Parts: sequence; structure tokens; C-alpha cells
Amino acid sequence: MDNFAEIRDVSYSYQHSGREPLLAVKSVTLDIPRGSHTAVLGRNGSGKSTLARLINALELPTEGTLIVSGLSTGTEDNIWEIRRLCGMVFQNPDNQIVGTTVEEDVAFGPENLGFPQAEIRQAVDNALSVVGLSEQAEKAPHLLSGGQKQKLAIAGILAMKPACLILDEATSMLDPISRQEFMDLVCRLIREEGLTVINITHNMEEVLLADHVTVMGEGQIVLSGSPAEVFAKVALIKREGLDVPAHNEIAHLLSEKLQIPMSENDTSTWEKTQNAVCRLLDAAAATEEGRRRLTHLADTASAQPSLPQNQEDIVISVRDLSHIYSPGTFLSTTALDKVSFNVYRGELLGIVGHSGSGKSTLIQHLNGLLRAQTGEVSVMGLNASNNADIRKIRQKVGLLFQYPEHQLFEETVFRDIAFGPRRMGLSDEEIERRVRKAARIVGLEDDELERSPFELSGGQKRRAAIAGIIAMEPEVLILDEPAAGLDPAGRDEILGYARELRNLGVTIILVSHSMEDVARLADRVLVLREGRVHAVGKPAEVFADDVALADAGLAVPRTALFLRALRDRLPSLNCECYTPENAVAALIVAKAREAGADHA
Repeated sequence: MDNFAEIRDVSYSYQHSGREPLLAVKSVTLDIPRGSHTAVLGRNGSGKSTLARLINALELPTEGTLIVSGLSTGTEDNIWEIRRLCGMVFQNPDNQIVGTTVEEDVAFGPENLGFPQAEIRQAVDNALSVVGLSEQAEKAPHLLSGGQKQKLAIAGILAMKPACLILDEATSMLDPISRQEFMDLVCRLIREEGLTVINITHNMEEVLLADHVTVMGEGQIVLSGSPAEVFAKVALIKREGLDVPAHNEIAHLLSEKLQIPMSENDTSTWEKTQNAVCRLLDAAAATEEGRRRLTHLADTASAQPSLPQNQEDIVISVRDLSHIYSPGTFLSTTALDKVSFNVYRGELLGIVGHSGSGKSTLIQHLNGLLRAQTGEVSVMGLNASNNADIRKIRQKVGLLFQYPEHQLFEETVFRDIAFGPRRMGLSDEEIERRVRKAARIVGLEDDELERSPFELSGGQKRRAAIAGIIAMEPEVLILDEPAAGLDPAGRDEILGYARELRNLGVTIILVSHSMEDVARLADRVLVLREGRVHAVGKPAEVFADDVALADAGLAVPRTALFLRALRDRLPSLNCECYTPENAVAALIVAKAREAGADHA
């Protein structure tokens, strides 16, 4: 197989006026076979996106050579042809949308490439059909949900029929079913059209679909191989601040707990991992010492207790809430349809739903950014449609949007965090106390408070934005996809803040496309489907219904799915576990119970 891209000793530095150049990629050598699927992993700032921009000739190497489909990026005459061959989909779809309607936006690329008119029409129709936006063809892009905008960006690239598709966290805003459909499409294009795919992602289930995996750290390649080879190095992957697929982590944690070794090949597939887990448990139960270990581990295993919620103390009440965008026009879209639910003081409520299900529209009603067209929203006795109550509501309900770092604007981090408290009319002493407290919660150092927020790293910017909301000391905090675009370590850090605030008594509403995050954090889960409440209940209740979840465009968390696949072999197994640690505890408890019965 010949190579689509050949990268030899490539380095790249970002130049900053008045500062030392920032070396983002260091002496990277890598081959991308034509028609292959390569996944690139790494923490935020590890050089993944820079490498992608080098392959697409959006940036040119400071050192080394890069050949794309036989063309050197060092030759100026080759640049436009390389960019035509390499279609790139970025993290933030708003940065790629240029048309006034969906179909105009998708047509923009083919038109600029000089496609015949009939071919443009066919390319647009096919691309919209592939991503599921055919019915939105005449809609204005700004009326789409975040997930739908990402689908639109992807359709715009596919319409240009590239030879290589570079995905830079392109599925990060898609719901689980849409993500699966898109990855199925990508795999089909590789198989049937010979498309070369480079997928920069933090989603480990996507990585399992790749032929080859490259892990980057501090601008260099730190690990490379097949998915099975890479994910067998669990400790190394964790040190790099990354995840491994749930089933890999369960098997390796179990192996450590039982002190029984495994081989790399044992976890190379989903089915092999199931067999490996059963072999580990059987091996432990086969000896007296192993049974004692199982019993001891089972006795010490316990589920994490959740904080009790006071279901008598309703902080937000929503009754028959409906909202229509562009009512009375041909663009009329029903975003919410007679939605009713309560939020209780001290709980962490997860809100999930497919792209365009109404999640973002709903939460904007909860602090008065949108007013109820019909129905009622009450916040601690205040009417969210009453102008006289709005100011009080916004002091009680904090709302953190996707990519909150875009909300930074002040001269220093301190002033940015202090902006909200100052607008509340607080004294200088109280503002100082709140800013320092919020900074401590999110891990910002004192010296960072005096810096410009625009000099911070991406992760620090997000911490500063979150601190600005925390400093207002809201009674309710709404987080809209707070981990979007973050690596696993950054995600855990941000969600850790949510957990800490909840422990301090703040009511948390978490909107997320990650079923794993919601399942392991939430006390209750609200599922939206096409603007209506589809289900509401505890995570174990909501995620136990596979059919209802699929109907809502969602999926069961992978940890629970893996355990369910083992239920026939361990009938007493509790399958409603949503972290690898809890899954291992459940496996040990079930096997200890079985072993005790067999040797009674």
C-alpha cells in the first residue's frame, strides 16, 4: 500500500510577537497509508491539531519535509491542490459556516472548485442526506442546534469529494447515535471509496475503529501501533492524561485487583475482553487463596453514596413550557413542546437528548435569557417571564455556555472573575473574598489572577470563565457541555468542580452528550426528544431502557453495556454500573457470591 502522506522529521513553531517561538511539533516522522484510518490521540496542547494543519498545508513545517499524495507542502504551487485533496472539519462548526441557508453553505465548496451546476446539486443533496440534514436544507444555519451545525460543517467537506478527510474533534458535538452513524459513514467511505481518514479524537470508541493509532505528547509521538497494541499500555495512556475504552480498563483493573496477569491480546476486541474477564474470575475462584481474595474484595466493595435530595424543596418548576423559533414563517421550528419537570435543591440533574432535541433552548429559559411563549418557569418563587424578577433570577441561577472561554473579555483574570460580583453591587472586600475563593476552587494561582486572560492556556481560560460564574455564588449552576473539546484529564477536572460545588450545596444542571458523564454524576436524568420530555428518573432507571434511549437518539453507557454482555455467565451481576471501578466491584461481588454458593 502506498502512502497518502509521508512526514519526515517535521517540526513547527508558532511565532509570537515579542515572545519566544512556541515549539508545537517536534521531529515527527509518520506515514499515513492511502485508504487507511489513522486515529491521533493526545492531551490538549500536545500538537495534534497542529500536525493536522501541517498535513492540510494550512501551516508549513519549520523543519523537515511533508509529502501529501506525491506533492511537497514546501512547494508553493502545490498548496491549493493539497488543500483540495485534504478536507478538514474543525472542532467549532461556527468557524466553518458561511452560507445564509444550509444548502447554500454546503454548495460553497463545490462552487469554488468549479463543479458543474448539476453536479453541485447532486453533491449537496447527497451530503445533506448522509448527515441527516435534508429536511433542514432551506433553514438558516444560525437556527440549527450545536450538533446540527457540526453535521453541516461535515456535509460541506463531503460535498467537495476530498481524497482525505481530517477530523479535528469533529464528532464532539454529536449525540451518541449521530456519532455512530457518522463513524459508520466514515468507515464505509474508507471501504468503498478508498478515502484516507485522519481522526483527531478523545472518543476511545472511535479509536477502536482505526487501523493505526498515534499518541502525541508535548509535540512528539510517544506511542504508536494498532488499537489493541496501544490500549494494552493502560498505565502509559493514563499518564498522558487520556482514557482507554471502558472494557479495556475494566479488564486491567480486575487483573490488578485479583493479581492475575493478562496478555496484550486478551483485550484486543470486545468479545476477547469478555472472555478474559471471565477467565480472571474463574481463576480466582478456583483456589482457596483466590476465593479468600474475592470475599475480602467483595466485603470492601461499596457503591458511592449519593447525597440525599430534598424532594419537597423545589428550586425550579417548569410547567407546559413551549417555544417556537420564527413563529408564523416558513422557518417556524418547534424547539420545546409542553415541557414540565422540577429541579430539587441540592441535586445534580443531567439533561440529555439528541442534537436539536431542545436542550440549549430549555436551559436558556431557566435564567430568563429566553421568555416562555406559553407555559411557566418559576425559579425559587420568581417568575422567569417577569421583567421585575429577571435580575434576581440571574443572580441565583448561573449559566455556563459551551466553550465558556469565549466569554472572557477583561484586562486581567481577577477583573474578569470580579465582573459578575461587581455588577451585583457587592463591596470591594466581598468581591475580593469571592474572587479568591472561586480561583481556589478551580485551581488558579494568585499570580495567574494578574495576567491577561488571553495569555492563558486553553484549560486555564476555561477555569477562569468557570470561576467568574462561581464567584457570583449562584444557588443553581447550569453547565452546557462544559467538557466540550477537552481531553479526558481536562474533562475530569471540570466535572470535578461540578461535583465539589454540589457537595457545597449548589444545585447543578448538567447538559451533556456523554452518557458516561451523566450516568456517573447525576442523581436524576431528564431525556428530551424532539422538544418533549421523553423520560425522567434515576440513572439506573433511565439507562436500563435500551429501546427508549435509542428512540431518543442516545445510547447506553459502554460500561453498563459490557456488564450486560456478561449477565448470562454471571446471573447475579449488577449491570447498572457506570464507572470501570464500580463495574469491577460488581464483578467481584457477583463472583464471590457464586463461589461461596459453590463451596458452601
